[in-house]
Amino acid sequence: MRGGEGVRSRAVAVGAVLAAVFAAAGCGADTEPRGDRPTGGAHSSPGSQNAALTWEFAHIADFSGRFTDVAALAEDDVWAVATENDGGTGPFLMHYDGARWTRESLPDAIGPSDAPPALDEIGDDTLWLRPKPTGRSSGAQGWARWDGTRWSAVPSPPAGTVGDLEAAGPDDIWALTGERTAAHWNGDRWTTTRLPYEAADLAVVGPDDAWAVGRRSTGPGTEGSGGLPYDQPASMHWDGTSWRAVDTPVSRFDDPVPPEASASLGKVFVLDGGEVRAYGENTFDHGETDDEPEDKYIRLRWTGSAWVAQDPAPGGCERRVPLAQDAKGLFLDGNRYLTDTGRCVTIQRPRLPRSTGARSSSNQSLWLSEIHRVPGTGSWLGAGHVQVNQSGAPFDAPVVVRLERSA
Repeated sequence: MRGGEGVRSRAVAVGAVLAAVFAAAGCGADTEPRGDRPTGGAHSSPGSQNAALTWEFAHIADFSGRFTDVAALAEDDVWAVATENDGGTGPFLMHYDGARWTRESLPDAIGPSDAPPALDEIGDDTLWLRPKPTGRSSGAQGWARWDGTRWSAVPSPPAGTVGDLEAAGPDDIWALTGERTAAHWNGDRWTTTRLPYEAADLAVVGPDDAWAVGRRSTGPGTEGSGGLPYDQPASMHWDGTSWRAVDTPVSRFDDPVPPEASASLGKVFVLDGGEVRAYGENTFDHGETDDEPEDKYIRLRWTGSAWVAQDPAPGGCERRVPLAQDAKGLFLDGNRYLTDTGRCVTIQRPRLPRSTGARSSSNQSLWLSEIHRVPGTGSWLGAGHVQVNQSGAPFDAPVVVRLERSA
């Protein structure tokens, strides 16, 4: 997923056009075919649903790197986190004010950092900027708050590095603060709670209704071959008083169990109607034995009393997880969209203009790290980069893309 670092100094002369496009209007995409077509991916006929679902460039940055996050309070108040491939300057911010994109340093409240922070939308009028786990120390310790006018320090953020953070509103925020701890903000203070199992992701349904998913190492199904451990999917529910373990289906390979087998859930998602879904995988250490089984993809939904298997999604959506929902379906990782009628659609994407240094013969792939809707609109923003593979001069172009949907 990495592109080259040999990008030429390129002034993107389409800045004004991109600003006009912006004002008007989980993840990887398949590699672009060769040629200089306006949109990549599968061929689609005019008027088809595939043609209707097309990312458009809202901004192409003039450096080699990527955008790692994006969040918006309004059409004229959009923030993105950026990094350059040379790594010399550390992460920074890009801000769109309705007319132009400008580069800004991280707020002083964050402190120095060599790893990109995370942006979180907290209610309708606030963004939080915070350190996120990277597997190494980022140097950043503080949290910053954007209120539409200025950045300031978030008072008393939870201790440690926070993983997933989900806000139902400014006074109802949950954050994973460790493998088995979660912290809750009620508007006045953080309260830390021990979780029954190790958690990887969480979702908030309402004030007394939250879910966390991950893995467990004790209980049914956790003994593998020769007495070795076999982690199993786990789910936990907050009922307003405590977190409790919820029975979750066991997922195991048939005997002989492959080496270092492990099953877990890594994503929990709440549909607009309140239905809860969970996603994970049963996998193992590949390359150790002959006649290896295929990995098993775990897809569950909560009926209100038990977890049951989801019906498989069609085509290329089968192994994708949801990132967001609009009035007509689900955005999935890998630039897929699953309609409410059960169609799996590939979201198309444009090719970079030649003014960026991308040749007409280059292979281009769009990789998005985050997507979010602009509040009160049908506009969706994605942040990431276009990986350009071409002989002698590959590069990564940081991009913000936009897709218009029904509000």
